[in-house]
Amino acid sequence: MDPRTAARDRIDASRDALVDLSRQIHATPEVGFSEFVSAAAVADALELAGLRVERGICDMPTAFAARAGSGPLRIAICAEYDALPAVGHACGHNIISAAAVGAGIGLAAVADAIGIEVVVLGTPSEEGGGGKILLLERGGFDGVNAAMMVHPAPFETGDMPMIAATHFTVTYRGKEAHAAAFPELGVNASDALTVAQVAVGLLRQQLPPDVRVHGIVIKGGDAMNIIPAETRIEYMVRSSTLAGLEAAKARVLACFEAGAIATGCSMESMQAGPDYAEVRADPDLLAAWERNARALGRHPWPDTGPVPTPASTDMGNVSLVIPSIHPAMSLDCYPVVNHQPEFAAACATPVADRAAIDGAIGMAWTAIDAATDPALRERLLAREFRVAGTGGGDAR
Repeated sequence: MDPRTAARDRIDASRDALVDLSRQIHATPEVGFSEFVSAAAVADALELAGLRVERGICDMPTAFAARAGSGPLRIAICAEYDALPAVGHACGHNIISAAAVGAGIGLAAVADAIGIEVVVLGTPSEEGGGGKILLLERGGFDGVNAAMMVHPAPFETGDMPMIAATHFTVTYRGKEAHAAAFPELGVNASDALTVAQVAVGLLRQQLPPDVRVHGIVIKGGDAMNIIPAETRIEYMVRSSTLAGLEAAKARVLACFEAGAIATGCSMESMQAGPDYAEVRADPDLLAAWERNARALGRHPWPDTGPVPTPASTDMGNVSLVIPSIHPAMSLDCYPVVNHQPEFAAACATPVADRAAIDGAIGMAWTAIDAATDPALRERLLAREFRVAGTGGGDAR
C-alpha cells in the first residue's frame, strides 16, 4: 500500500481516540512543568499504539520521547500540552498534542517501509518555561534530522510568523512609612515602578516597528496607607531576531533602572526563562506542508484570512539548528484570537477536532515526502543534530 494512504488510514482509524484525547487535555488545563495528567495521557496514547515510550527524559518529569521505526532519517514531532494561567487552553495545546499523537501513530505504521525513525517528543512548558530549549541543551533532540509541529490560530498559514522573545522580573525595594503622617521617611517602590512604566511608554515611539514590549504588575504594595517598600513587575520584550532582541532588551532595562535612580530604590532584575528565538521555516518542508494542507482542503494564507501577526515560541530555538516547520491551522474564529477565553472555547469544537486530524495527516504526509524525496532526504540526513560534546557538532 502507498505510504501516504497507509498513514492516513491509520490516523483515520484513531480519529475518535485522538478527538477524545484533545478534549480530555482541554478539560484538564495544567500550567508549565506541572502537566502531569496531560503528559501522561499523551504518552499513554502513544504507548497504547505500540510506540516505545521513555518518560521523564532530560530531568523533566513531564517530558517524554515515543519512538517507532529504525530507519536512519529521524523525524521529531513535537507535542505541547501546557495551559495558560486563568484562561486554560486558550492557545490550543490540546490540539497540538492530539495532532502530534496522530502523526506519530500514522508514521509508525510506515516508518520501516520509508526508512525513518519517528520520535514524538513531549515538550513541557512552552508558555514561558522553554521546555524545548531545555530538551535541546540536554540531548532530547540528539540525532534528529527534521522537526515539526502544528499550532491552532485564527488564520491558516504554513509559515507562522514567530519572533524572538525574552521575559524578566524586576523588583524594586524601598522603605515603608506611614503614607500620611511621615511620607518623607519612606522610599516609594511604587513610584519607581510608575517612573519605569512611563519611560517604557515614551520609549515605544523610538523602538523599531518589529519590537513589542508588554508586562504586568505582580505586586504594587501591601496597603494604601503604607509607602510601598517592595513592588514587582514581569515584562516581555520581543523582536524579529535574537540580535534585535538584545538591543531592545537593553533599552527597556534602562527604563527600569531610571525608576530606581529617580526614587532612590534598589532594583533587581532577573530573567525568568531562556530567550526564545525566531522561527525559521525550512523551505522544502514548508513547501511540502503547504501542498499537503491544500490536498486536505485547507487554504493557507494569503489565500484566505487576516494577515498573521507575530507571537513567540521555543520551537524557534529548534528551528535555528534543525530543519523545522511550525504551521498555523485556522479555527475559523477571527476576531477571536489566541489567549482569549473565547479562543479556549473554540479549541473544543468540531472545527478544532478537524484541525487536530488534518494536522496529524498533514505532518505524516510531510514526513513521508521528506523521506521519499531523494534530494531532500539526503540534505536532512546531512543535518543531524547533536549537543556539543555528545558525538558531533551542534548541527552537521
